[in-house]
Amino acid sequence: MADVVDLEPGADGPRLRLRVKPGGRRDRLVGAYGGALKLEVTAAAERGRANDAVVSLLARTLGVPRAAVSILSGAGSQDKSVRIGNVEPAGVVRCLATLGIPARVVPEGDPGRAC
Repeated sequence: MADVVDLEPGADGPRLRLRVKPGGRRDRLVGAYGGALKLEVTAAAERGRANDAVVSLLARTLGVPRAAVSILSGAGSQDKSVRIGNVEPAGVVRCLATLGIPARVVPEGDPGRAC
């Protein structure tokens, strides 16, 4: 089976893991990477610039306000966990599918989870 982005539903919005490459050539979603969404941003990983670029990219791509995207963990790492508010998990799956990125909603406790 091809790699797929796992979204975990939550009361305040779906949670997903990211693998971020700061200092890339352009801001873009790359694809699925071990259950996470891989993306690259042009901003350098200094003084929160890459994190700001990640939030902007996700908000713009998913059509939600910047305030709806919050970094839950990994602010100083390439591996991050984010929550997307104001959207249903199925909406994120559909949006990623339009970009050619496979995604699925994985209920908590599912033995098929990547982590």
